[in-house]
Amino acid sequence: MKRKSFLGALLGTPLLAAASFQEKDSRKTLSDPDLPWRIPPYLKPGDTIGITCPAGYMTLADIQPAVRVISSWGFNIRVGKTVGLRDFTFGGRDTERLADLQQMLDDPTIQAIMCARGGYGCVRIIDQIDWRKFVERPKWIIGFSDITVLHAQLNHQFHIASIHSKMCNSFPENPQEAEKGQWESILSIQTALTGKPVEYPVVYDASNRPGSGQGILTGGNCKTIESLAGSDSDLHTDGMILFLEDAGEYLYSIDRMLYNLKRSGKLSRLNGLLIGGFRVKPDDPGDEFGRSVYNIVMDQVAAFNYPVCFNFPVGHQKINYALKCGVKHKLQITGDRVLFKEA
Repeated sequence: MKRKSFLGALLGTPLLAAASFQEKDSRKTLSDPDLPWRIPPYLKPGDTIGITCPAGYMTLADIQPAVRVISSWGFNIRVGKTVGLRDFTFGGRDTERLADLQQMLDDPTIQAIMCARGGYGCVRIIDQIDWRKFVERPKWIIGFSDITVLHAQLNHQFHIASIHSKMCNSFPENPQEAEKGQWESILSIQTALTGKPVEYPVVYDASNRPGSGQGILTGGNCKTIESLAGSDSDLHTDGMILFLEDAGEYLYSIDRMLYNLKRSGKLSRLNGLLIGGFRVKPDDPGDEFGRSVYNIVMDQVAAFNYPVCFNFPVGHQKINYALKCGVKHKLQITGDRVLFKEA
């Protein structure tokens, strides 16, 4: 059989065959590591932020503290249909969460999307999202924890910046009763959204490894990053500054995660590493792991010479500053000081 006839028989017509190969090629170029990075338009007063639940559930009453604060910044709020829905731990069924997020991604009158909370659920819908309109008109996606799935997808497939930060479930009922660092990290969301550089109050840690480097910032929840290895959302880290945080994991599990990152090449070509909060589960009595987070990290990066900063103010904790993933930053660690800022 002639090649042209064979392709026509296989795919219907030669035209369909060409379209299929063209579609595959376009998907490949989207994940090209040399693709330039794009920063969504920064927000101005009067712009609209949508709130949706792509992972865990949250009630309309629970998001009100965030709504009040964000509205006071001069932004309008569009509450998604999944706020108030619940399917056990999820903010509605997979189809409902997908539809709500998709509508906000496609809506040109929404300039940013804040995820109400993390939990678990983004990976269940990530492969069904149609990103075409979003890629044409990018907007800020905001959140952390399970929302690392969305940040990683934007990193791997599209090179579009996003904001890793607190979500609606992290806003206190009464801002006046919030701790200083907690409130300042909430305000850092506004700072990031409006295009101003965020100032990070990094407390020097004697465990830091000195050095300097700059690169695109990427990272998020360590367990989630590990779970995405080999997928279409696998994280690119070459030449970048990587930040990691986690909560509720045993030390041996953190050790396994870091081995995964090293063996998959995510630690070997970094320009800097930020270690945020790691809220660790206590070892079972008589089955102690015998190593700290510091030991675990330094064991895996001992062969490399980039700067490493511990206790960076990011993670499942009250002081969780907004970080612009996909934006170039500079990290400089000296004997008694840490400087981290947009490059």
